[in-house]
Amino acid sequence: MAKYSEKFKLMLVKEYQDGKLSYNQLAEKHGMKSSSQIKRWVKIFEEFGMKGIMRKKHNETYSVQFKFDVLSFMKRTGSSETETALQFGLTNPPMIASWKKAFLEGGAEALDRPKGRVSMSDKAKNRKNKHTEQKEMTYEQKLERENELLRLEVEYLKKLRAFQMDPEGYLEKHKQRYHSNSKKTSN
Repeated sequence: MAKYSEKFKLMLVKEYQDGKLSYNQLAEKHGMKSSSQIKRWVKIFEEFGMKGIMRKKHNETYSVQFKFDVLSFMKRTGSSETETALQFGLTNPPMIASWKKAFLEGGAEALDRPKGRVSMSDKAKNRKNKHTEQKEMTYEQKLERENELLRLEVEYLKKLRAFQMDPEGYLEKHKQRYHSNSKKTSN
């Protein structure tokens, strides 16, 4: 995603407010793929003024409860990210999208993860924790895992053998699956 200067954002907001060009015309004029950013900048500028479109100099952190409240509001009301951001006084609507993605992938716990990279000392601690977690696996769990891996290996070898014995027949038999997958990738 391209980062735009405050000067550029302000110029587009003012141009839009002059009323001569639509969002789409402005996007086309300035070589932007979409007008959605311009719409967002205008709404944020109207709500917060110049402060809304300025780049943040510091990283503000939000509590898990606040993030959860924002996501709950958005789901309950069906508001867009921009509308929700304006409701909660946030000047960075895409941040809500990253919270939503984190929540969907990892639940409320994922909202508590700090931004940025883990420090080197923490990485070493995490490696130790992973090793101890693996040791804590019961004997039965280890056997189940090994059994599943062996099943997968056998299945793979069966398919490989079938392909080696009759490549054209195998491909013809599975043509529909491969054909539909190749259509998806060509878009």
